[in-house]
Amino acid sequence: MEQLVAFLTEAANWQGETGIPNRLIEHLAISFLAVLTASAIALPLGFYIGHTGKLQLLGINIANIGRAIPSYAVMVMLLPVMLALAPVLGYDPRLGLRFLPIFLAMVLLAIPPILVAAYAGLQEVDRDLTESSRGMGLTERQILTGVELPLALPVLVGGFRVALLQVIATATIGAFLAGGGLGRYIIDGIARRDEGMLYAGVLLVAVLAIGTDVALSWLQRRLTPRGVRVATEGGVVADRPSDA
Repeated sequence: MEQLVAFLTEAANWQGETGIPNRLIEHLAISFLAVLTASAIALPLGFYIGHTGKLQLLGINIANIGRAIPSYAVMVMLLPVMLALAPVLGYDPRLGLRFLPIFLAMVLLAIPPILVAAYAGLQEVDRDLTESSRGMGLTERQILTGVELPLALPVLVGGFRVALLQVIATATIGAFLAGGGLGRYIIDGIARRDEGMLYAGVLLVAVLAIGTDVALSWLQRRLTPRGVRVATEGGVVADRPSDA
């Protein structure tokens, strides 16, 4: 505990490229970028499956395969490929070592929960609402954006919540491939036998994950329609006017 406190209170550990603020930014940057990229891939497919009811088997298989592949194995497999493609595609070889394998592995990790949340959220919308909307003359795009998506938002946020937490936790092992982020403290702490650095890395990753979960949990609740919350919790709307 003393070593942990000493590391966290050392001014030098809060400055420069190896300082906690910079490592935190690195961790958040790759995590959010991976989730945003995964969303660009998974959301259109998930919306199509959920809205039309087609390709459900494909969506389930993609989700299951994505969950079954170990992220670290993906990083290791992508590493030689990214390094070999660097002179061909013209990007800096350091990207093929430090960024691309980790980033692509995180994208593959984030796709399944977002994909499942996208089509499951839309499929949970009452079909009577969508049929009534069609009867009113709304186009399929209007039904998707004006009826289905607002009601599916809590489920979508739940998918983002799962994806982001998985990515934040797993991005830590990217430090094994010379990546940045908070995982560097864990890897370097083990290599240097510095228990203060090691425990600080574990604590910072845990605090980041818990803080993210709490924030997204609050957002998910805020986006849940009040009627759905009341029905789910088995409560009663306190300010509902009396029928008397």
